[in-house]
Order: sequence, then C-alpha cells, then structure tokens
Amino acid sequence: MALQGILLSPMVAHPFLTLLLLPLILLALRSLYRISFLHPLSHVPGPLLPPISSLWLTYHAWIGDEASVVHALHEKHGTIVRNGPNSVDISDGAALAAIYTERGGFAKTQFYENFALPDGAQLHNSIFSEIDTAIRAPRAKAVAVLFSTSNLRQGQDLIYQCVDKLVGRLAEGKKLSQTSGGPLNILNLTRGLAVDAVSSYLLGRSYDALSEDSKKKKDETTAVHRELAEPMSASGMVDTFVAVGRFWYLPGWAFKLVESWDSWYNANEEVVHSLARVDDFVAGVVSEAEAAIKASQTDEKTLTSNHPLTSYPARLLQAGFTPSETRAQCKDLIFAGSDSTGMNLATILFMLAKHQECLDKIREEVLKNKPGFDDLQALPYLRGVVKEGLRLSMANPSRLPRVVPAGGWTFKHTYFPAGTEISCTPYSLHLNPEVFPDPHEFNPERWIEPSEEMMRDAIPFGLGSRQCIARNLATVELYCAVAKIVEAGILEGAKTLTDRIEILEWFNSKVIGERIDLTWD
Repeated sequence: MALQGILLSPMVAHPFLTLLLLPLILLALRSLYRISFLHPLSHVPGPLLPPISSLWLTYHAWIGDEASVVHALHEKHGTIVRNGPNSVDISDGAALAAIYTERGGFAKTQFYENFALPDGAQLHNSIFSEIDTAIRAPRAKAVAVLFSTSNLRQGQDLIYQCVDKLVGRLAEGKKLSQTSGGPLNILNLTRGLAVDAVSSYLLGRSYDALSEDSKKKKDETTAVHRELAEPMSASGMVDTFVAVGRFWYLPGWAFKLVESWDSWYNANEEVVHSLARVDDFVAGVVSEAEAAIKASQTDEKTLTSNHPLTSYPARLLQAGFTPSETRAQCKDLIFAGSDSTGMNLATILFMLAKHQECLDKIREEVLKNKPGFDDLQALPYLRGVVKEGLRLSMANPSRLPRVVPAGGWTFKHTYFPAGTEISCTPYSLHLNPEVFPDPHEFNPERWIEPSEEMMRDAIPFGLGSRQCIARNLATVELYCAVAKIVEAGILEGAKTLTDRIEILEWFNSKVIGERIDLTWD
C-alpha cells in the first residue's frame, strides 16, 4: 500500500502532468509493440523507423521519392520488406496473381477513396477510386463495351483524326525549333492528344486541346517565344489532381484538411481557369447526353440531338446514375487520359530522340510495312518500343496497396495476417535486373522474345479486375501515334536536353518542371 501511494501521489498531485504524459507513454508503448517480436509482422525484414509510424511512408510520398526509397529497401533487405506499421511491399512478380487477379484479387485499401472527385458540393468515387466492388461493378459494366477491341476498331477514325492533329503540331514545333533554336515541350502536345482522343471517342465531343494554341493570334514573335507549344487549358486541372497523390495516405479527415489548405495555398488564376474550363466542358457533354436521351424517348420533332447515345456519359445516365456522378466520372476520364497517356507517349518520343539507332529501326519497319490499324501491334519492333516506353515511363510508379483478406495469406513461406496492407510497386518490378537486365536502359529488342517473367511483371496499367479500365484505348493511342510520328520523320535530328526525365514519385508521377523538351538543329 505504501508503494502504491508513492507511485500514485505524483499523479494525484499533478493531474495536468498526468494528462500530458499519458499520451506520450501510450505512444511509446505502441511504438515498442510495433517493433517487438509480439507484433504479427515482426518476422518481415526492414529498417527500424517504418514499423513505428505510417508517417515515414507519408513523408516520402509527400517529397516524391517513395518508390525509389522502397526500391532501395528491397535491394538491402530482400524481396519482402516492411514499409509501415501494418504495411508490406513485395518486389517478386510471383505475388502479383494472388494479390491482384485470382478470384478478383484482394480488396483496395481505404485511402483510395481520397481520390474521390468533386462535382459542386458533392463528392463521388470514380470507377478507379471506389473500393466496394458491388458499387463499382454496375458502373464499369455500363461503359466497359466502349473499350473493347471491336469498338475501338469502329472508332479508329476519331483516334486517327486526333493523331493527325498531333503530328501537325509536332511538325510545326519542329520547324519553329529549327528556326529559333528553342525547345519544344512535347509533354504539352502529348497531353493534348490524350485529352482529345478521350473526349472525341468517349465523351461525344472533342475537347480540342490540340487546337487551342493554334487559335491564338500569331505574329513574328511567336518563333522566338520560349514556349513553342503552350500548355493546354486542362493542364491546371490535371496538375492539381496529380498533386493529390502527395498525401493520399492520410486518413480521410486529415486528407480533407490538407487538401483544402493546399487548394487555397496553391490557387492561382491559371488553375482556377483550368478547373472552370474542364467543369464547363464536362457539364456540356453531360447535358448533351441528357438531351439525346430525352430526344430518343419522345415523339416531339422539336427535340433533336447529335450526341451519340453510345457515349460514356449517355451510357452512365441510361444505367440510372445521376448527372452529378456522371460529370465526376467524365472528369476522371479527362484527368487519367491526359496524365498517364500523355506521360507515356512523351517518354517514348524522348527515348527515340535520345536513341537515334532505335528510331532508325522502327522507322524502317513502319515504312516497309505501312501498317493499318489492325496491323500495328503485330509489328515486332514497334511493339518493343511501346512496351519498353511503358516500362520506363513510370506514369504511376508507386505501390498498389491491397488488404489481405480474412484467414491471412502465405507467400513463399511468409505469412501475412488478415488486414495487412500488401502491395507490389511498378517501379521495383519494372527495374528488377533479374527480370530486365540493365533495367535503366531503353532496349526495345528485349521484347522481341520476352520471357514469361517480363510479361508478368510489366504492369503499367495495373493488374486484374481493378486495372485501368481505359487501358485498351490508351494502348491504341500509343501505337497509332508512335507509328504516325515515326512515319512522318518528325523525330529525325531531334535531341533531348537532359539525359533522363526527372519525376516526383507520387501516385501519378509529376515531371519536375512539367517539361519534356526536344530541340532540332
């Protein structure tokens, strides 16, 4: 009793001190538990700090080196590493099937919902960010047919119209670069192709991003202006959404606070204009889809609409989804199509300009075969160039986390309890020297006779039922654009200004400086 009194007396005498110290004591005890042998993930190797707090991973995501830091952990500790209190990353492609494809794969983690999109005051999960498969399934089903091979074949004219515009803009930029010696930021133009292709083919009306700069009044000073291709009006919106990937690991309540502060702090006239421009465009195509549906359901001759009832917004509306959610889903398409496909194509063009010997080989193949739409993916070297570009592009470099289901999961004698956040990281898989020798080198020839491991581990669009729904459209865009650009000889004599493309490794990577430049003598 005497000892108890001695221990309790300071707490009774100093209640404020007790309130101050108790959380710190509990925090210390929690940290000790997480690194102790009592924790169910104590058998997974890794450094000391990540198991103590999820802030370690959040910090590296924020500063933009998450993927390369986790990759370094694999190089030091092996193919399975603990990168958080309840989180594990695996750099062995043999784990992909169980996590992402078999029986639909494991469920997405909660923080995917941080990518929900606003429509006015409402928030809607996109087909990508929705974690409940029962909610996602009818939305995906309503539009999945648009991404089939047969539908893409029928819509090839729309895609080629956008590609032809891109070729024209690149040719114009090449000529101006030769005249002024200035650089052409091809990322602006490849983003423009991506958003125009998505909007033309899926939304029923072209955004006309590739026409925006050409509509501006031009004079003699244009040739010496440092921007030979001005950023498209959607760029501010795209960059704003990309930036969300810095803090997507935060709990929902914390994410909302940080996102609100970030939106206020980084707001400027260009971003506000971009967001408004995209909102207006999306509102317009959804209204057109509503009008087309109404016209199809009435006998009134005064109601007419040229909007196709087979468009992405029309299909969602006819499936019973609200105009508000339909606008959000369309906005997500514009973002995803512009960012990832634009980055992938710009990377391929950068690599071909840097490796003129590869350019010579692909140009010879294209000029010899003169491929039509159905022939593109059968050309071995063109296929190798596209696949190698996708491998190195790192449009989405960071991990793809899932949750281990009830009953736990064992991978190669390592057990993971239910609820563990488990992931594979494209950055680590794509740069694995055991699967891709000299992994940092651009080597299209490696895809002429790829190994099973190469085909398994290259996951630029994700994997399984939750992979990018528009992957077929994105792939078709890349093949069409690369073939047309190479055929036109635009990259002949092109030079890169940097040895590599520097990125911030957010969920959607951000090119540092937002420039991928080429010049021509």
